[in-house]
Amino acid sequence: MADEFDALLEAVELKDEPRTGWVLRGIESPESVAAHTWGMATLCLLYADRADEDVDRERAVSMALVHDLAEARTGDIATRADDGDQRVSSEEKAARERAAITDLLEPFDDSESDADALSLWAEYEAHETPTAQFVKDMDLIDNCLQALKYERESRYDDSDENDAFDRYENLDEFFATAAPRLRTAIGETLFEEIKTRYEREIGRECQL
Repeated sequence: MADEFDALLEAVELKDEPRTGWVLRGIESPESVAAHTWGMATLCLLYADRADEDVDRERAVSMALVHDLAEARTGDIATRADDGDQRVSSEEKAARERAAITDLLEPFDDSESDADALSLWAEYEAHETPTAQFVKDMDLIDNCLQALKYERESRYDDSDENDAFDRYENLDEFFATAAPRLRTAIGETLFEEIKTRYEREIGRECQL
């Protein structure tokens, strides 16, 4: 079991891996990748029954738990609203993460099952099934919830110059990133509710 424990110890690093988007924005004590994973899995647990009838709640929660596992090795590569602001291309990001997740999960390989961790990760990345589309929406919704939380707690100084966020005010970019990518009715409903509360906090309409 040595290989399994080596992989587990590497995966545990996600508890201390800060999310890059919040770091770039200058958020004080930003959440870890593992904290985001927990938030997303919780959303899947609570809202799967309100999604499309073809969404499998158990599979959705499991998918959420593995969706960012590759970042234990690649680090968190943030998705930006503007393509020109990306650290690496989408294609390169996908290739790095596929290589990392395949290697990390090799000790746990159960290729005969469509519910093994690697299959769940691949399904999520493809975003073709109702369950994967729902899980991706909960990923985006968790980001927006976290932005609302940080705004309410004033966890950054919006008077500081920040070259990484010179186009968007406050935490608008996290909503701008999410809005065009939502695929489900429940995702859009949650997004509008969170955005309304966020706009109330900042005293203006969110820039999308």
